[in-house]
Amino acid sequence: MVDRKNLEFFGFKFGKNGAHSARSMMIEELSLLLFSCPENATREDYEKDIVEFNILHKPTEKSRKLTYRHLVDLYGLSLDVPLFKLLREWWELSEDSQAILALQLAVARDPILKGSAELILNLEPGEHISRETVEAHLAKDDPERFSAASLKSFAQNVNGTWTQAGYLTGKAKKYRAIPKVTYVHIAYALFLAHCHGLSGQRMFDSFWCQLLSQDKTRLFELAHSASLRGLINFKQASDVVEVTFPNIKLPKV
Repeated sequence: MVDRKNLEFFGFKFGKNGAHSARSMMIEELSLLLFSCPENATREDYEKDIVEFNILHKPTEKSRKLTYRHLVDLYGLSLDVPLFKLLREWWELSEDSQAILALQLAVARDPILKGSAELILNLEPGEHISRETVEAHLAKDDPERFSAASLKSFAQNVNGTWTQAGYLTGKAKKYRAIPKVTYVHIAYALFLAHCHGLSGQRMFDSFWCQLLSQDKTRLFELAHSASLRGLINFKQASDVVEVTFPNIKLPKV
């Protein structure tokens, strides 16, 4: 098992708090930011564009600074963060893939959002989920930690993110939906599993592949598609599965 220090090197975050205590995954802001900035932009470039040049059209300097901080919390916004670097490299491969790709990285970096995944993934398609159910789930390990107002805000932010990514549908009432998953998502999920030291079939059984809400046959089909496009190398012979990442260069941990 890979230790926590190595996972943090890749860009994973741990703890109890996360950006979803204040915002959803901010897919509109992230999309505009990455559209407006070159692929080799640094964190300092992103900060300048958000805070000084206000490319995200926020009304006050305080809101611009908070937006920048939340985006860093969720995504890293630095090519020195391997998980963000990979997202940035694959971002423009498919516009339809961007929301779930952002979700995958946000789950890796926000304990609050990750803590809600079990609840969402266990819902049946079309099943209704109330905000109160999400609140209770977020509070189950420490019922006295958050106020009722905080839990309501957290649940709204979490529900907003799962809706933006296509896992929930509806406005006032939320219902479970099946997201539209692409080859980009399986390649990213397999890399997340790889970061945790998994290989072969265990990668496809990992939380990161379960997050995609697809059966294993579909995951294998998508992995084959990702392999044909050069994102990964995927080989399958009966029950033997091999996945490698020949085009991903990482500095030594």
